[in-house]
This record gives sequence, C-alpha cells and structure tokens, in this order.
Amino acid sequence: MERYESARKEICEVCHLLYERGYAVSNDGNVSLRVGEDRILITPSGVGKGRMTEEMLVLCGLDGKILAGDRHPSSESKMHLMIYREREDVGAVVHAHPPMSTAFAVCRRALKERYLAEMVIGLGEVPVTEFAMLSTDEVPESVRPYVHTHNAVLLANHGSLAWGPTLLSAFDRLEVVEQTAKVYYYVDRMGGGVEIAPEQAETLRSMTGFYQKLAEKRT
Repeated sequence: MERYESARKEICEVCHLLYERGYAVSNDGNVSLRVGEDRILITPSGVGKGRMTEEMLVLCGLDGKILAGDRHPSSESKMHLMIYREREDVGAVVHAHPPMSTAFAVCRRALKERYLAEMVIGLGEVPVTEFAMLSTDEVPESVRPYVHTHNAVLLANHGSLAWGPTLLSAFDRLEVVEQTAKVYYYVDRMGGGVEIAPEQAETLRSMTGFYQKLAEKRT
C-alpha cells in the first residue's frame, strides 16, 4: 500500500471527478496509470468511482498478471494494457460513459468536423470504433487501429476512451470529448455549423508547442 502512494491518490482523485461530473455512475468506467516501464495501477472491477479508495487499486504487469491487490482488475483491463504496450509514451488511460459523447457513440457518429479551435489543437478527430463485446479481446482490437493516430475514441454503443502522457491529460481529453459532443449537438440543432478552413487548421496545429510552453512554469 505504501508503494505508489501518490499514484494511488491521483487515480482516486480522478475517479471522484468522473463521478462528481456525471461521467461515470455505479460501476461504470475504469482508470489506469503507468507506474513503471512494465506495470500499471488500475481500478478494480465492480466498484463505483465515487467510492474508490487507494487500497482497492490493483497493480498489474503489462502481461496482465496481477502483482498486488486483493481485488480483480477492471473487466476492461485488456483495453488499457493494449494501449500501454503499443504506446510507450502513454502514461494513463481513462474510460467512462459521459452522457453526450456516449450518445454519439450509440449513434456511431464520429466527432470529425473542424468546428472548434481547441479540438483542432489539442484533441483532433475522435473516431468511432467497431462494436465490441464487453470484456472480450474484441474491445482492445476495436481500439487498436486508432491508438497510434488519435488521442481518444468513442467506443460504439459503450462510451468514450482517452489516453495521454499523464493522468490529468487523459482525463482532460475525455472531458474535452464530452464538451465537444455537447457543442456538436447544439450546432446540429441550430442547422449546422461552419468548419475552420483546412489552412487555418494547419496554422492552429503549428501552435501546439506554443501553448504547451505557456502551460509550463515560468523560468
């Protein structure tokens, strides 16, 4: 329990945020964090994110072997492990069922129109995976085509999934997916929107480093 204390605390904080913001109810969703080259901490199966505590988390190797903890890891742990094995730069994965983005997943509608500058810069297109039977190898295989080229996906008839270098970056991306889905819904209700031009989108993407620098502490 003493090992990875700060990582355990961070995971629980994100779990509580997911619950408080209505992105995960009951036992929905799962969160993981890389804590070594070949191991992760992941939320257990069957525990509500609003009730998550540090001792409940499960330590696993990237081969799926349980290394510590007295609970079963999330039933979707295969999805998390695939992403970590494919992407050495990924430090965290967050999956939840935010209402609006999950509705888009049910409708099998990708978030691809260039409506928002913030999406162009920080998130990119959010595709929809093929439907995959829960808790099977189909789930990671449905995500695999997008793991190297995207930051998030909508899991068909299931929810949203995001990954990033840190746990907060993964959480932020999942939240941006939900906010983007809300904006797209209202745009559709208003009759459709106007996309950012391709050349403008390229300029925005070129500014990514500028905004990353602004996010750092001043020296």
